[in-house]
Amino acid sequence: MPNTSTESLNSTVTTAQPASNAPKNTATIFNPAKPTIAQENSQADVSQANTNQPYHHKANHNQNRSIEQSGDVTLAHAATIDAPVNAAPKIGFVSLGCPKALVDSERIITELSRDGYQVASDYDGADLVVVNTCGFIESAVQESLDAIGEAISKNGKVIVTGCLGKEAEKIRTMHPAVLSVTGAHAYDEVITAVSQHVPKPKRDVDSSYDPKIDLINEAGIKLTPSHYAYLKISEGCNHRCTFCIIPSLRGDLVSRPIDSVMNEAMALKNAGVKELLIISQDTSAYGLDLKYKTSFWNGMPLKSKFYDLCQALNDLGIWVRLHYVYPYPHVDKVVELMGEKKLLPYLDIPFQHASHRILKAMKRPAHSENTLARIKAWREICPDIVIRSTFVVGFPGETEEDFQCLLDWLVEARLDRVGAFTYSEVEGAVANDLPNHVPEDVKQERYERLMALQQEISAQKLQEKVGKTLTVLVDEIDSEEGIAICRSYADAPEIDGHVYVDEITAQVKVGQFLTVTIDEASEYDLFASYQG
Repeated sequence: MPNTSTESLNSTVTTAQPASNAPKNTATIFNPAKPTIAQENSQADVSQANTNQPYHHKANHNQNRSIEQSGDVTLAHAATIDAPVNAAPKIGFVSLGCPKALVDSERIITELSRDGYQVASDYDGADLVVVNTCGFIESAVQESLDAIGEAISKNGKVIVTGCLGKEAEKIRTMHPAVLSVTGAHAYDEVITAVSQHVPKPKRDVDSSYDPKIDLINEAGIKLTPSHYAYLKISEGCNHRCTFCIIPSLRGDLVSRPIDSVMNEAMALKNAGVKELLIISQDTSAYGLDLKYKTSFWNGMPLKSKFYDLCQALNDLGIWVRLHYVYPYPHVDKVVELMGEKKLLPYLDIPFQHASHRILKAMKRPAHSENTLARIKAWREICPDIVIRSTFVVGFPGETEEDFQCLLDWLVEARLDRVGAFTYSEVEGAVANDLPNHVPEDVKQERYERLMALQQEISAQKLQEKVGKTLTVLVDEIDSEEGIAICRSYADAPEIDGHVYVDEITAQVKVGQFLTVTIDEASEYDLFASYQG
């Protein structure tokens, strides 16, 4: 699909640093080679428009970046799973796509590790390679096919899973050597396929492995730094947006019971996680399919409902950040929790457009809502709220009047973070058959105008933070420069800006909260001082 539900196009995780520098229960995903095609229509954060600055942050949620950009980001927290130097088989992993796909990869790697497999950090060291694919737009499909081809050429034994797995015939036609193809979130099928081609370690062969001794904590193996983690609360989507093929790839909405979600959340907190990033296809619809069934957690009854989940997560006493929230009226009550300092005042809402005519053509949920009025009400409830969103330009039938409506809306809305992209067709999407497709040069021109406008808005909003005191979470330490690379409540990892803190002491560590004073602002980042 076009990346309109804040889906990622092409995320990968680069080869990790040595295991001695990383926490236990993290894993290496090695990076495939650069794709042979140009990365068209990948979303770019508008605050990056017309600048020659380093690429500090990514465009859209879900680590939305090109392979080239991924290569610039080394996850110092990731490392090959600690394991005995022995005969246990090693499985390589290439993960493409959004954090929802990343969570799928984490779950598969966790289960494989519990079965005694090790995780390889390169093709040569792997007995088999799993490629978790993305299939939302054509450039992502091609990248996935390229990654599969590279894995076959460099290793030879390849299993394919993920969203592109729905196109098994296409994959097998191009890559007949693939051993197995499964679809999205097909955990058991992947585990079974791996064991068929690379048998599980046996106790009498690999005598040093004992799952009762080499324990993996209840939180599982994470591919994020140890201080933050993605928590997926549901899968699939009930909406039928004309540009989107998510329901055909991942099915209708299937929510996890609230006790299951809370058990994982508590395990992550106990493992040292300081920030939970709540993800799904439609977060504010959580529990609808369960008819808001009541479960018991910690001896207390809880409904599997968006508001109730937010209340329970708040009680954990760690940062909770909400992504993929549609602007339904019941979100107002969750914003009240934010106003009471019970959740991070941050909402990731894929508005997609402002013209009611275009939103109707997109078949967007809540397309008739007065979103400007809702945003104004949210800011009255919670003045500190930060809103990020994504927008499509050049949707079929979009006129200059429609586009100007979007620009005018952005001026009034003054969103904090915005990603944008030009519309592109994806196989199977209803919008392909709509009339009056917009010429590519017009799409690009509108995209650049939107980016330039939002860059001005972003710079103004960040300038307003100068002189203020903020709590920030340390993501990285640049020891040579004496700088901590941090995020505030307004910054989701991989997609938003950073807070660069100067003159830190040796006591400052990754995963630590700091109280800092903002000294300067650029179009997308803040610069702060720390007194210790």
